[in-house]
Amino acid sequence: MSRELVFYTNPMSRGRIVRWMLEELGQPYRTEILDYATTLKSPDYLAINPMGKIPAIKHGDTVVTEGAAICAYLADAFPEAGLAPPLAERGDYYRWLFFAAGPVEAAVSVKSLGIEVPADKQMMVGWGSTKDLLHTLELAVTDREFVAGDRFTAADVYFGSHLGWGMQFGGIEKRPAFEAYWDRLFKRPAAIRARAIDDALLPAQPQPA
Repeated sequence: MSRELVFYTNPMSRGRIVRWMLEELGQPYRTEILDYATTLKSPDYLAINPMGKIPAIKHGDTVVTEGAAICAYLADAFPEAGLAPPLAERGDYYRWLFFAAGPVEAAVSVKSLGIEVPADKQMMVGWGSTKDLLHTLELAVTDREFVAGDRFTAADVYFGSHLGWGMQFGGIEKRPAFEAYWDRLFKRPAAIRARAIDDALLPAQPQPA
């Protein structure tokens, strides 16, 4: 008996990454849209994620939170989609999934808050210096089509989303290698479908009088 797959999200959140992952899977899922002012902190949802944060999924009785963890879980739960390499070839796959979830997201968040890490404190933060972070990101996508090998994986969904968003909102400077890599991902049919679904769920913008 198949287990229901439920996706908890808001179209103005990191849930857009998981939406893309779900569309790549091609499996049926049910979406629960949560409102920041009300249902996100409701008792029902806090029973799913006590942090009151999105995204999250529930697959049968299994609950998974945190975007990178969700992408990794879904790739393993639905191996027929081919979104995870064989176990013996997962070095780069795990490396870049969690590099994006750790150093990249933290560095971009700190920058958006206007915080500059002093040179003598860089050993205390996971990304060290912004210069080193950007150099490492550039090496990861230079002269390769995908970040974890010769085919698209869940690592591209997560890593690529952070790179794309970082460039869009100014947290990551635009470089030719970044733009070429993101352009390939942005044009994937599942990515296009996911954006269309979430964009349709956005609040209506007021029309000029």
